[in-house]
Amino acid sequence: MTGLPALRGSVMAGKALGDLTWLRVGGPADAVVLPADEADLAQFLAALPAEVPVFPLGAGSNLIVRDGGLRAVVIKLGRAFMDVSVEGDLVTAGAAALDARVAQAAAAAGRDLTFLRTIPGSIGGAVRMNAGCYGTYVADHLVELRVALRSGEIVTLAAADLNLRYRQSDLPEGAVILSAVFRTQAGDPAELAARMADQLAKRDATQPVKDRTAGSTFRNPAGFSSTGRADDSHELKAWKLIQDAGMKGAGLGAAQMSEKHANFLTNTGGATAAELEALGEQVRKRVFDTAGIWLEWEIMRVGEPAADQGI
Repeated sequence: MTGLPALRGSVMAGKALGDLTWLRVGGPADAVVLPADEADLAQFLAALPAEVPVFPLGAGSNLIVRDGGLRAVVIKLGRAFMDVSVEGDLVTAGAAALDARVAQAAAAAGRDLTFLRTIPGSIGGAVRMNAGCYGTYVADHLVELRVALRSGEIVTLAAADLNLRYRQSDLPEGAVILSAVFRTQAGDPAELAARMADQLAKRDATQPVKDRTAGSTFRNPAGFSSTGRADDSHELKAWKLIQDAGMKGAGLGAAQMSEKHANFLTNTGGATAAELEALGEQVRKRVFDTAGIWLEWEIMRVGEPAADQGI
């Protein structure tokens, strides 16, 4: 892409997005823009022609970019957007700060955001998807966030403006999250650290953390995340439906539903985005045939198939 507005940060034209996603698949974007700071991003967006699509990209943990790539300007936030600060019961985190780091920084200051410790990705994505686990969600703590609108204007939005719900939110089209403020409960740093260590151990025992995945593939039809409690029902959990449909471990090319956790789609090595998405659709069809439920994708899928492909 030529003729982009001036930027103090950097621009990578034709960058393969597979390099920036956890599943390591995806064709090139028209451009990947790394702004130097908020002012740089605001000026860039204001000068970018309104008809040019913008796609904010976080850690790439919950994303399949199709093999033909993405016809958009991808906004990738870097170090200037990673700060974490604690003031009283409020924790402010930059959108590019990793969820795990925010949980750790809060705990060290005696504030409880431990639910974030095992959630893959960064704060921007966590807010956009109302991420949650162990019965706690971003919506339970979020106070407000600062965003750069597609026009370049920087505004503050209250949590109530987002209509946060299970794995969804209503952010303005093309808005780039800059930072978020969370209200927290006090806790003993050592106890919070111990709780996070326990959560990590449970995650590592049940999820394929060493494989190329994008986190949970499908939303739970139950409408909530696993709580970790003994009375948690699994009948309408995606993993249970997939397992009951006989699709745990199912494969297509180098794509596979994990043998360790049925709701994790994995790239075993050299998979294409088309293989991953097609396997996911096979799983959805099999679950519908056996349980009468259409699973909804939790992984975001964007872009175009390669010219010689079809899903």
